[in-house]
Amino acid sequence: MERLRRLARRGAVAVLAAIAILVLACPARATDVQGLPQIALADLSPEAQRTVRSIRERGPFPYERDGVVFGNFERLLPGRERGYYREYTVATPGLKHRGARRIVAGRKGELYYSDDHYRTFRRVIE
Repeated sequence: MERLRRLARRGAVAVLAAIAILVLACPARATDVQGLPQIALADLSPEAQRTVRSIRERGPFPYERDGVVFGNFERLLPGRERGYYREYTVATPGLKHRGARRIVAGRKGELYYSDDHYRTFRRVIE
């Protein structure tokens, strides 16, 4: 019986050690502004700069879906209530469809750029 208890304790210790290794080895997702890479507005493409200008001027927007709610389901941007973020298309020269580039705007004016259809974001700074 004592041998069984020792084996159980060793097993529990091994499981806890494995969990600790997994937690420490997995990179954390960016959940706040400080965790996101940044890009200067001046370094964005002319099309992205044009989109930012349209956002600030409240239009006009060339795409029907510009201004719809961005859900932030992957939680790559700072957590906010639903409706806080809006998405806008950044035109891609040579494409006849919307492409993958987007600007996401927060209600307080913060901007995020994605060139891979929301897989990654960079905070736009001025």
